[in-house]
Amino acid sequence: MEAILYVCHGSRIVEASNQAIAFIKKLMQINEFEGIQEYSFLELSEPSIEEGFRKCVEQGATTIHVLPVLLLTAAHAKKDIPEVLARLQLEYPSISLNYGKPIGVHPKMIEILAEKMKEAELYQNLEKETLVLLVGRGSSDPDVKDDLGKIAFLMEEYVPNVKVWDCYLTAAQPSFEEALFLANESSYQKIVVIPYLLFTGILMKSMEKTIKEWQSDDKKFELLPYLGYHPNIAEILKERIQEMRMGDINAVLNG
Repeated sequence: MEAILYVCHGSRIVEASNQAIAFIKKLMQINEFEGIQEYSFLELSEPSIEEGFRKCVEQGATTIHVLPVLLLTAAHAKKDIPEVLARLQLEYPSISLNYGKPIGVHPKMIEILAEKMKEAELYQNLEKETLVLLVGRGSSDPDVKDDLGKIAFLMEEYVPNVKVWDCYLTAAQPSFEEALFLANESSYQKIVVIPYLLFTGILMKSMEKTIKEWQSDDKKFELLPYLGYHPNIAEILKERIQEMRMGDINAVLNG
């Protein structure tokens, strides 16, 4: 019997964990998969990956497809989750284990960003170019910066009359604070900030506080909501599930 185990990041903020669970439950309802489905978290929230995996086994799963519900391919997707799965594979050698890809760079994500810009108050007047700060979580993994840079470039191509700068909340440059400083020093009068985050959390709350400190008569900053659930993201994750089930996947661990 097949099972899908969804793996979210996790957060100390209960609201963020609840959002992730609601997101996954909605995905479970629409992904047309008739097997076992469980959700889990890498850290900071429960159930853990181990707990979710064991729930699948207890329900009779013989093949488990593990889907990282992450925006970009960083250390969590490349190292942390696979390490947990490797230990579980040793514990359950008879289970066939497939590991999928995160959301990554995808045209449907650019469509979401374009929708968000239409909602921005500062983007309603197109007489002047609007500066967009696309803010990622950040990672020491250079692939994260490359991928968010590609997304920023594609957004600039897709959305009229915007200039898009990528920046990061942790572990990569330029930092969010550096980008705000450069935006404040620039000729742009309208700056729209898009958090490239799936859910709320400590980082989102920190951004809200920081932006308030930069508001002035000369410069207007607008912070848009985090991404949250969107049908496009659900479609991408359904693609990732199909890739795993068809064998076109990131990694395969067989017992």
